[in-house]
Amino acid sequence: MTRTPYVAGNWKMHGTRRKAAALARAVAAAQGDTTARRCTVFPTFVHLDIVRRNLRDSTVRLGAQNCHPEPEGAYTGEISAPMLRDVGVESVLVGHSERRHLFGERDAFLADKLQAVLETGLEAVFCVGETLEERESGRTFAVLERQLGALRRVAPDQAGRLVVAYEPVWAIGTGRTATPAQAQEAHAEVRRLAGAILGADAAATLPLLYGGSVKPGNAPDLLAQDDVDGLLVGGASLDGDSFADILGAAAP
Repeated sequence: MTRTPYVAGNWKMHGTRRKAAALARAVAAAQGDTTARRCTVFPTFVHLDIVRRNLRDSTVRLGAQNCHPEPEGAYTGEISAPMLRDVGVESVLVGHSERRHLFGERDAFLADKLQAVLETGLEAVFCVGETLEERESGRTFAVLERQLGALRRVAPDQAGRLVVAYEPVWAIGTGRTATPAQAQEAHAEVRRLAGAILGADAAATLPLLYGGSVKPGNAPDLLAQDDVDGLLVGGASLDGDSFADILGAAAP
């Protein structure tokens, strides 16, 4: 089954308007108008509009790093999926490890977010992954199975807007990267678990991204794995040249 390569850049809490605009232009130039490779960038909320304006004439899609599961209400400081769609967002990160571990977001809450994003008609990049202690105690697959339980709420007509990103917590921002073999092993299990929930056909076309200290140097080997369809890039996505090199590694 051929799946379109997909590279996503999570800019996290970085940048100014000027830097965000310049980075968006650099990514747009690197991606161009190709449709043979998918690319999405996830800037901060305050930079969504200026990034959107600087992505014009490219196929780079605009993403948001988070959202609240309710469409509106008394949730000071939060932003909903319908609001994000209204300003041009096409994709939303759900369950990033920093949301899980720094902000205490639990599986049930993230399942609500996932449902809200998909019901709004947006793409959801649903993040899963284990801590170092969980890996060393042999619980990686059990953690993935628990986290992927959120997919039970994905309707058949929503599965085409679902992306899953495997990001081992021990490899995020640490300089440590899962070996290509470790990434493939986890991705194969994610696809198997997704198939048990969504069905074999949906799982076969489900894009699976690897995230965790991705750099130009390790991107080609990661992308060479059968079940690694793309990359969720953190720090390296903040440098236009580095991200362009990673995009180049994902060229079909």
